[in-house]
Amino acid sequence: MDSHHWASSFDTRSSERRAGDVEVIAAYLHKWRCLDSLSNSLLRRLASAAYLEDLDDGVTLYRQGDRGTNWYFILSGEVVMTTCSDRSDTKDTSSSFRHHSSNNGPSPSSSSSSCSPLTSAATYSRRLLGRGSWFGDSVLDDSPRDATASTRGPCKLLRVEQRDFRSLWQKHQDELIQLSGSPSSPSASSPANHRKHSHHHQPQSHQPGGKRQSQRHHSTGGISSRQGSQENNNSNNGRSSSTSGGLSIPSREPSLADANINSTKSPSPQRQERNASVVSATAVDGGATTASGNGRSNPSPPSNAQQTTAPAGQPTGQTGPNSNQIAQLTLSPSERAMMMGKVLKTLILASSSASPASALIRDRKVPGRGTVRHCLVGTEMVDWLLGLSPEVHSRAQASAMWQVLLDEQVILALSKEHQFKDKFVFYRFHDDAEGRGDGPAGRKPNADVVRDAQQKKDEVISTLTQLAPDAVLKAILRKPTHDRSPDDLEIIYEELVHIRALSHLSTTVKRELANIIVFESHPRAETVLFNQGDEGTSWYVILKGSVNVVIHGKGVVTTLQDGDDFGQLALINNAPRAATIITREDGCQFLRVDKDDFNRILRDVEANTVRLKEHGRDVLVLEKVSANPSAAHRHSASSHYKYTVMAGMPQKMLEHLLETRLDARHLSARDEDIIRPYSSATDMFLDDFLLTHIMFMPTHQLITELMRKYRIESPTQDKEFVVASKSRVVNFVYQWVTSIRDPVFDETITHSFFEQLHSEVHADARLYHTLREEAAMLDHVQELLGEYRAARQQGGSLATLTWTLPAGGQSVVLFSAVNAAATAAAAASNRKNSGESSAASAFSLEKRRPIRADDDIIFRVYCADHTYCTLRQPVNATAETIKLNAADKLGLRHEELVLAEIKSNGEKSVISDTEVSIATCLSINGRIFVSPKDHLDAMTVLPDQEGPSDGTCNELEMFSTRELAYYITLIDWDLFCSVHEYELLYHVAGAQPFRKIKSNLDLFLRRFNEIQYWVVTEICLANTLGKRVQLLRKFIKLAAYCKEFQNLNAFFALVMGLSNVAVSRLTQTWERLPSKLRKMFNEFDGLIEPSRNHRAYRIAVGKLQPPILPFMPLLLKDMTFTHEGNRTLLDSAGLINFEKMHMLAQTMRTLRYCRSRQLLLQPPTPRSEQEVRNYIRNLRVVDNQRILTGLSQRLEPKRA
Repeated sequence: MDSHHWASSFDTRSSERRAGDVEVIAAYLHKWRCLDSLSNSLLRRLASAAYLEDLDDGVTLYRQGDRGTNWYFILSGEVVMTTCSDRSDTKDTSSSFRHHSSNNGPSPSSSSSSCSPLTSAATYSRRLLGRGSWFGDSVLDDSPRDATASTRGPCKLLRVEQRDFRSLWQKHQDELIQLSGSPSSPSASSPANHRKHSHHHQPQSHQPGGKRQSQRHHSTGGISSRQGSQENNNSNNGRSSSTSGGLSIPSREPSLADANINSTKSPSPQRQERNASVVSATAVDGGATTASGNGRSNPSPPSNAQQTTAPAGQPTGQTGPNSNQIAQLTLSPSERAMMMGKVLKTLILASSSASPASALIRDRKVPGRGTVRHCLVGTEMVDWLLGLSPEVHSRAQASAMWQVLLDEQVILALSKEHQFKDKFVFYRFHDDAEGRGDGPAGRKPNADVVRDAQQKKDEVISTLTQLAPDAVLKAILRKPTHDRSPDDLEIIYEELVHIRALSHLSTTVKRELANIIVFESHPRAETVLFNQGDEGTSWYVILKGSVNVVIHGKGVVTTLQDGDDFGQLALINNAPRAATIITREDGCQFLRVDKDDFNRILRDVEANTVRLKEHGRDVLVLEKVSANPSAAHRHSASSHYKYTVMAGMPQKMLEHLLETRLDARHLSARDEDIIRPYSSATDMFLDDFLLTHIMFMPTHQLITELMRKYRIESPTQDKEFVVASKSRVVNFVYQWVTSIRDPVFDETITHSFFEQLHSEVHADARLYHTLREEAAMLDHVQELLGEYRAARQQGGSLATLTWTLPAGGQSVVLFSAVNAAATAAAAASNRKNSGESSAASAFSLEKRRPIRADDDIIFRVYCADHTYCTLRQPVNATAETIKLNAADKLGLRHEELVLAEIKSNGEKSVISDTEVSIATCLSINGRIFVSPKDHLDAMTVLPDQEGPSDGTCNELEMFSTRELAYYITLIDWDLFCSVHEYELLYHVAGAQPFRKIKSNLDLFLRRFNEIQYWVVTEICLANTLGKRVQLLRKFIKLAAYCKEFQNLNAFFALVMGLSNVAVSRLTQTWERLPSKLRKMFNEFDGLIEPSRNHRAYRIAVGKLQPPILPFMPLLLKDMTFTHEGNRTLLDSAGLINFEKMHMLAQTMRTLRYCRSRQLLLQPPTPRSEQEVRNYIRNLRVVDNQRILTGLSQRLEPKRA
């Protein structure tokens, strides 16, 4: 191989080295006989981590007694190892250094005197290491260097930094021990051993003068803190070194340490090293260079730079197992971050008093470091930010906002800690740390700059507020795992719950993962995380960014994005990596789970798992968990435990529920508070069962099993046990009826069950007086059943109604000519129960009652020639029934017919024969067609499906924005309250198996799409620029009111409509929008940002109190991930995965929480009440994106 080719692969820093360069270097190393036994994986890692040092004669690499950070391999030339016999005499190495500087080019013999004692009694020895030798493995145990190392003649070395070498050692110890010897076995590094391992023997000179020296002649320590040491200059960011007379002399180019740290006395070597480390994090793209005699310089990275190949087992988010130092998340501050930092710094300087002593940014004396220029203190920064804006509510929020800037390297911590602290900790702005500050610390900016900063202040505060939670999460993840507090673990757990790749894991495993999962970042693209064929040791989840999956011989086979995971098989088996993973863009961030940690979690979970068996197979799987999670985190001795159900046969789960969750007779008061249903969120087993039993235990099976449990009485049973068993069944039934409500009574088979149980409980209450309370419960159930039956009668609130699907594309509405009395009765009942205002109650007369399965609906079915028939069918009629009835009316033969929906864009969707509630699940302008199967292509879009051709801008401007938001919210609340929790299950699992409808959920989702396309339609149909600007203002303010009313569903629809490409491309229109409204829209757009699984929205909604109208598509997305990512049956015998049921129920409970309080809004001043209601109930929209984009391009054609 051409030597220049492989050497040129080192021209870039390790963090910039591409995969091709790594392969070239690895191939070169493989040609060395002493390295050919190493695995390809190790050689590639060595190639990615190593630096090429091309040095002149007499360069001192390090001195005896130093602590080093590098391991070396000699490619050419020789290195002299000089060992002093008296270590105590080598303390004044700085004097020795000055002596060699004056000699300017010492001979090898005089070079060894740099380590010789200043007293004539000292003795020393030298030895030569030649081509193919290695030295410096004392970096493994941080022991001092045993000898002084200097070059003899021109020399080329490979240098590996301590962190990278330790990582290599951890993963490939068995291979590297052949090179370096075990650090625990000094003899392994003896000259004899060295000659044994080296394939290129070099002549050895004198033997060491002492026992330790003879054993560790090529062992080295860490980085030298003394000037003149090549190793020190390599690791000191921002400095370059030059060689003069064979000695390494630091150049006097301005550096961060020189510019910003002043001391009244010369700092000690150790202090110089600390000072260099304080500012090293700022020189992200800098790094030291080692000058060679031939004029070539080889880049050396800063100490915290990322490696092209990420070291296994060493997250770049942490610089060591217990490190709290800064690990760079970005290559440099982004433009947005720099702008925010500049604004805040300007405001700080402008608010400072004339006295430099009281300024926030000023020169400060730091103990042990002298004077540090342009410095801030954490507590003062938080105080100032709290006083800057009323939007900053707490010190925690202010700290989180500063954390954003710390992560972006806009501010830098002198302590190099990655977490911003509201303490007496010192920080500096990025430009000050680089010596580019604004002169004296107290100097104020000019008036124009201050005025510009004041104008941008609100935007900066809003942006930082949105980014703060994400920054806090990253700061927590980068903490050493043993330093995470219970609150930290809860924050991490909440994040893990919403990661798609982890949806199949149990709650317990996710909580355990919160303890051990680590953060890993790679600032540069094309960083290799691992190579095909490597040993698999970690599982990754992409937090931000994307990666390419590369397979030998095939190239890039796929790309993985945010939320995807890879490497999971490594946690299950010991198979090698099946592909190479390379980051695709800068700034990729990951969550990493290491194999050992994950296996330990699984072992712990298994150790706490109890399996109950019958006939040799599992029938119930329980897990032992703490009854008080917070106490468990604190390892409280008083914490106690309970058993949760992970899986089981339906009958056994019901039996366990009855025995453990509904029997408080033998519990202490403390236990009772935890286990009793609805008293604590720590155990929702009963509620989970009631919400999801239809997935695994249909109602007819449930009532059969309940009756069997109630009739447990037998002569052999204890009386107290019999009474307790009967009581549990009654309590279960009561909770079932009161929490699930009408769907229980809709199953007519339950009626006879309740009547029979009521009769038997009253009979038993005469025998067992302790069952009188249970008899009263059944009386209440019977009352509820009687009310239900009365409501189902003609004229009752649950009587059969008729709905209609208007031909013009509007949503399903009540057919007003039918059952007006029932509608009025329902509205009156709702007013009585909800206490609505008069305006809201009057509005409720139009539609309040949910659509029921046995209601009728009137709709049209079209043929290919656009003729149609009108049908009146039950809502739960199947597609096959509708198809046959339409064929009869249209005179079509029944053979080979299909029912299909034709959308406004021409898309055809064939409807399965078993589907129900067809008319309510159509798209906005969709129509139902019936046709022979082979004539599908003949079906075309109806003219009225294209939507309106004229906008309603003039009519819309007549209505006040608050009034529009008010009635939109009332309609949405009406639809939302009609959706039962079960409909979410029907949506994700399919309504056909349950023979149920989800019409109310369909209408709520349709309403979202209506509002979204209404925004786009009105703007694209406005022919003048002035009207479009008016509409933009109107819709942004409308979104603000919906957000104020906590109607987040409509808020999302409005903002997504404004973000539609047909609207967002109208640059002339947006340019005319006032800056205040543009900023407001940018805030809204950040809230609906879908990254990190809608993290911004989830944080915002978590702070709200009911009533809330949530973003329903996201709830359905969560349920879909849970359903599709987890099996319902764990085995063929019917073992139910109840962990999945728990996760589904968690989302379903969100609906219950959001509407746990009535919506009571203050009505706006009546102006055009009836007109507004009619307008918003009959929105006409264009939902064909192609048409909308065409309209937009006609309004503002593309610029050349």
